[in-house]
Amino acid sequence: MRICKTIDELRGALHGKTSAFVPTMGNLHSGHIALMNLAVQQKQTGKADAAVASIFVNRLQFLPHEDFDSYPRTFDNDCAQLQAAGCDVVFAPLERDMYPEPQGYKVHPPVGLADILEGHFRPGFFVGVSTVVAKLFNIVQPSIAIFGKKDYQQLMVIRNMVRQMAMPIEIIGHETERAADGLALSSRNGYLSETERSQAIQLSAALKSLITQYKTAPSNLAAIEANALAQLNAQGWQTDYLTLRRRSDLQAPSAGDNSGSLVALGAAKLGKTRLIDNVEC
Repeated sequence: MRICKTIDELRGALHGKTSAFVPTMGNLHSGHIALMNLAVQQKQTGKADAAVASIFVNRLQFLPHEDFDSYPRTFDNDCAQLQAAGCDVVFAPLERDMYPEPQGYKVHPPVGLADILEGHFRPGFFVGVSTVVAKLFNIVQPSIAIFGKKDYQQLMVIRNMVRQMAMPIEIIGHETERAADGLALSSRNGYLSETERSQAIQLSAALKSLITQYKTAPSNLAAIEANALAQLNAQGWQTDYLTLRRRSDLQAPSAGDNSGSLVALGAAKLGKTRLIDNVEC
């Protein structure tokens, strides 16, 4: 496995090759490795010449009060996991290589998608995500890029960006990897105390309950969402949102939408750790 630290080195390593690409911020867990396994499969089936990952903690997508400085950097362990999974190339640039000057040119997704849910509670987040992903796509020039469905809204933003900007990249969404008890795997799970870890499954349980209640009384969605939020808060969470939306555009469902086209999404803080999850229905 080759580790490239600069853009020129990465471009040299991939010259003339197609790639299946997994962008990450490092601190990898088995969910990330599942994405790399899928990238390796694309290579094995002849859809790409190389499986590539990036490790870069992107300052642009962190708000001033968020955990950019304390975000875990576990580079050696990350590389060991990627190598074991069959990764061919790791792109691990320094911040000065990705942003040698202030990033004045940025990608601004449509507000109707980017300023709701995560974007409402983390203003500017999807500008930071879209900008770094577009820049990584320009550097790596993959034919395939793979993202996890746990970041459901992020995946939709990236899909739409690629389509509208006519980028020649196939976006593959991978199902959320979960622990044995159902907790969605996340780099931020490591922030949880032992007690909080045992409580963390309450978020996905609240989403499943929201879906069940909606199926029995679809006309009372607002009341169902408010009740689900109140119940999670009563268990010690600080909830940003628990909501049911259309998969197609993340807008509120209308009377003609069937349950098979919807997704329940939630974000809430347990102690000092903010977790997100979603359940399609």
